[in-house]
Amino acid sequence: MKIAHIITRLIVGGAQENTLLSCEGQHRLGHDITLISGPSLGPEGSLMDRARGAGYRIIEVDEMRRAILPLKDWRTYTRLVSLLRELAPDVVHTHSSKAGIIGRWAAKRARVPAVVHTIHGLAFTASTNRMVNGAYKLLERWTAPACQRIVCVADAMRDQSLAAHIGRAEQYVTVYSGMEIEPFLSPPVPREEIRRSLGLAPEDVAVGTIARLFHLKGHEDLLDAAPELCGRFANLRFLWVGDGLLRPAFERRIREMGLQDRFILTGLVQPSRIPELTQAMDILVHPSRREGLARAIPQGQLAGCPVVTYDVDGNREGLIDGETGFLIPAFDAGKLSARVAVLTEEQPLRRRMGDAGREFASRRFSARAMVDGLEKVYADALARTVGNTRP
Repeated sequence: MKIAHIITRLIVGGAQENTLLSCEGQHRLGHDITLISGPSLGPEGSLMDRARGAGYRIIEVDEMRRAILPLKDWRTYTRLVSLLRELAPDVVHTHSSKAGIIGRWAAKRARVPAVVHTIHGLAFTASTNRMVNGAYKLLERWTAPACQRIVCVADAMRDQSLAAHIGRAEQYVTVYSGMEIEPFLSPPVPREEIRRSLGLAPEDVAVGTIARLFHLKGHEDLLDAAPELCGRFANLRFLWVGDGLLRPAFERRIREMGLQDRFILTGLVQPSRIPELTQAMDILVHPSRREGLARAIPQGQLAGCPVVTYDVDGNREGLIDGETGFLIPAFDAGKLSARVAVLTEEQPLRRRMGDAGREFASRRFSARAMVDGLEKVYADALARTVGNTRP
């Protein structure tokens, strides 16, 4: 097949890693792959070098931006129509809200036989502004008929979309977001070595997060809990992997609490380092306010860590509550802290949950399983469009 993927930007993030793994897996299967992206702007870092070195076609559309910019958005649309007519793909697969809306209409205008869209996170729940959320909800309703299939990274995305009257039930299919599991199962750097490099003693219990230091990611809940937890457990350390615009504010608060020796902030790291840093953790906590299905949850389990996370969006599909970690009622920071305390105190429980989590995540979240799932989605979408002709 000739497949064109369209994404707004290739920053370091879950949706972007999902897209690159899809492109790489499909390229290895012999498909003709084109990845179309806007420029990778932002403090999160870029995955563009990885994409350019993977052996498939990369096209950067300079006009495509994450923000709503009517003139640039129109230019993006016309550029995509032209590109898709030239490429003549069998399948267009769009990712993220902005590229998903503009890309699906461009593919329809270009008479692409099969159009697929993946929901990585719900745009109409992303803002604290009700008008912005309402606008995205209307746009998603309007755009859903422009594709044959809507892929969700969790069943919760389908349920919330249908509740918002977006698309039809038969359009939806769940394909869990895959990842390269082998580096987590057998990290390139031994756990003891990476812990030493981070300043972690053998007896320390490292409570880790993998997330941008940004709004709605929930780091504030951990900061609120830190004084009490650190007072109870002399061997507890927080390991935060990621960077973002809230880092100075977080570091200031850590200093004000006098807990500088209890926090390790790695800053921005290359995605290739995530497996070894996750292996250095003993517990993974993901207190985000919104997700599709957070990649950090299976990543922690693959590394043998029990996971503690809020019951939001698709997170409940990323672990087995009580067996591989704990699912906390949404935004109950007190219960989140209590579960972290239990896991910090009980090493046998950590080990039991970690072993179970590794087995569960290996089955559900491999990149190969994701690529195989997308193959079926594309074949089904194409089968339903037999007879479509191009202009």
